Amino acid sequence: MDHVIVLDNLAQQGIDLLEAADSIQFDVRTNLSGRQLQSALLEYDGAICRSGANITADVLEGNNRLRAIVRAGVGTDNIDKQAATRRGIVVMNTPSGNTTSTAEHTFTLMLALSRNIHSACQSLIEGRWERKKYMGSQLADKTLGIVGLGRIGKEVAVRALAFQMRVVGYDPFLAKDRAVELGIELVEDHMEMLPRIDYLTVHTPLTSETKGLIGRAELEHIKPGARLINCARGGIYDEQALVEGLKSGKLAGVALDVFLEEPCTDSPLFGMPDVVCTPHLGASTEEAQTQVAVEAVRLLKNYFNSGEIRHAVNVASVDPQTLEKMRGHLDVAYRLGLALAQLHRGSPSRCCLNYRGDVAEKNTRILSAAFCAGLLERAMTEDVNIVNSELLLRDRGIELVAEQNTEMGPFSSSITASLVTDQKTYTVGGTLFGNEMPRLFRVGQYQLEAYLDGYLFVFTHNDVPGIIGNVGTVFGKHDINIAQMSVGREQPGGEAIGVINLDSAPTEEAVDEVLQNLDITSARCIELPCRGKLPVWLR
Repeated sequence: MDHVIVLDNLAQQGIDLLEAADSIQFDVRTNLSGRQLQSALLEYDGAICRSGANITADVLEGNNRLRAIVRAGVGTDNIDKQAATRRGIVVMNTPSGNTTSTAEHTFTLMLALSRNIHSACQSLIEGRWERKKYMGSQLADKTLGIVGLGRIGKEVAVRALAFQMRVVGYDPFLAKDRAVELGIELVEDHMEMLPRIDYLTVHTPLTSETKGLIGRAELEHIKPGARLINCARGGIYDEQALVEGLKSGKLAGVALDVFLEEPCTDSPLFGMPDVVCTPHLGASTEEAQTQVAVEAVRLLKNYFNSGEIRHAVNVASVDPQTLEKMRGHLDVAYRLGLALAQLHRGSPSRCCLNYRGDVAEKNTRILSAAFCAGLLERAMTEDVNIVNSELLLRDRGIELVAEQNTEMGPFSSSITASLVTDQKTYTVGGTLFGNEMPRLFRVGQYQLEAYLDGYLFVFTHNDVPGIIGNVGTVFGKHDINIAQMSVGREQPGGEAIGVINLDSAPTEEAVDEVLQNLDITSARCIELPCRGKLPVWLR
């Protein structure tokens, strides 16, 4: 019989399922932390938690019994997935259980801002009847901007359209045809929507790209009187910039359900007029908690009964021997996905993968999944791995095509990936030197050789004397060290591309100075994991 510990309060329907399971014995032990939690976990085969339990590497140290942890919810930030993987512990989550509740809470905050609900209610509590003071604004005929069109973002769009709103969306991985089906006008960049929107809501993960997505500079472009809502992750909006926007009158309202540091009981926004804040209530409905509790118990039961792994965030549904043999090429495919995610512009519709040489005889379906995981990793609010990545890609209306060619090209094995967008087709190619040295051999139509790790500065230019020296001088001036440089061209004096491996990320000032050279036509920095650093599902 398997022993399970429930570490946080779980909906009764989930407890009922545990009680009905003949093969499971369980205990509910909440509010454990540190050594107490570490000691408790030594007694169990599985654990179910929400966001309260903090399962760190120290907590898992020395644990040779625990086999699975299930998070009743989406976010797994409170679980050290790397430490769990090292100890052979499967970590699963329940990604769809709170979608509707979070979308509804987003709309709740939007309506509360529009009709001054909080302030009007408070005035009544304080004995005032101020109808004229709290004139509201209707949602119909207004424009809603949505950044991030995954599960929750799409549900918000459905509700906005039902309220007769116009919906403008930005998501770098939603096909244009899929957006048309959803009734969403897709834009190429979130900045493009800012002058047009009356409301803005974000549904993205907190990454280096989305942190401070809306700050002082963005508020300069936003439509006067806009209202901003965040039920995704704290830090996507710069809170100090929001304060300034409200004080200046540029913003008509702000509603936050999430904060950079939680619990949050002190913020400059608290108490300001036209502000509504809630303590991370997006998934706090009886229905959502019931759904995630039931799903969490079912995931654990199925894992113990049949070994089935679903919604895993740290392991793949492939046997360890196959994973070990293919690890190097899986890493190459994953890094190519990461690179294209940062190189492309426009709305993607199709991914084309070409496997050539020895790698074409391997399990290319898993390699394609690794590529998809890299492509989507920074765009999704949920964890992406080779179990769920292909499904998530197709769900966004992007076609995936793979071809195999066992004839060798310039290398014994190579992977070429192309992403077709409404603007152009972006192509990168990678190969593996030895067992663990990924290399980039192609960008666009150009052949070259560069390390496929760290910071890659990619720039297109006219093939004229002095370009390389000019770029090197600029980076030297800004104290940015160059590790390696490679240039690809089709013919002397024509168009060319340069890829420079840097020891650190170039500053915005350095990039601007590089672009002052009239023979350099574009420049972009790609950030990849350092050599040997693998995603948690590949370790």
